[in-house]
Amino acid sequence: MNDLLLAWFAENARDLPWRHTRDPYAILVSEVMLQQTQVVRVVPRYLRWLERWPTVGALAAAPAADVIREWQGLGYNRRALNLQRAARDVAANGWPEDLTALPGIGRYTAHALRAFAFGEQILPLDTNVLRVQHRTGHTFEPRSAQALFDLGREVCIARVPRCAVCPLARRCPSYGTRSEPLRKQSRFEGSFRQRRATMLRLVAEAPRTIDELDREAVASLERDGLVVTRDGTVALPEFIFS
Repeated sequence: MNDLLLAWFAENARDLPWRHTRDPYAILVSEVMLQQTQVVRVVPRYLRWLERWPTVGALAAAPAADVIREWQGLGYNRRALNLQRAARDVAANGWPEDLTALPGIGRYTAHALRAFAFGEQILPLDTNVLRVQHRTGHTFEPRSAQALFDLGREVCIARVPRCAVCPLARRCPSYGTRSEPLRKQSRFEGSFRQRRATMLRLVAEAPRTIDELDREAVASLERDGLVVTRDGTVALPEFIFS
């Protein structure tokens, strides 16, 4: 199964910029951006981010307000602050042995860093990898990680897998079956997430008075450290109040 998958990958691999580096910082940026965000949206933002902050030290030294503004449009803005907090920890202390000690780094992201940056023989288990392994009943080798990502995104998709073009179809016990996705992302339109995103976008443009804004959404943003409020004015972190 591994050989079949890798033969398919050799012909169909997506040419993604983070696959051309072993820099743990660059790989961390890609992994955090890819959390619940489509690859096609991430690629240009990843390249722009690394052009602006090419090293962990550069990101660590950046104003938090600039980091938040640069993240706009990627969603789940807490990821931006956690990424910078992780960069500040690494800039000060180096990469820890336990990568989950860094802010916002869970087990999957830690395993991805260990595999793709530090060369450890470990298979990071994201939703796509877990789906393929569950459907095939096969435990794949670490060398198949990137191939599994592409197969899960492009062929062995959640609702209606494209079995007719799958390189593993002949040996797959789930051939031709359909299943519900492992998780559903909540609707954005009309949601509280949308209210938060709208308020953050307004404050990123310029400081606003609290009376102009959605107070509940602002309070939520403030709890996450994405905005600060002083004397009725809401601004991004590190804003100098006159």
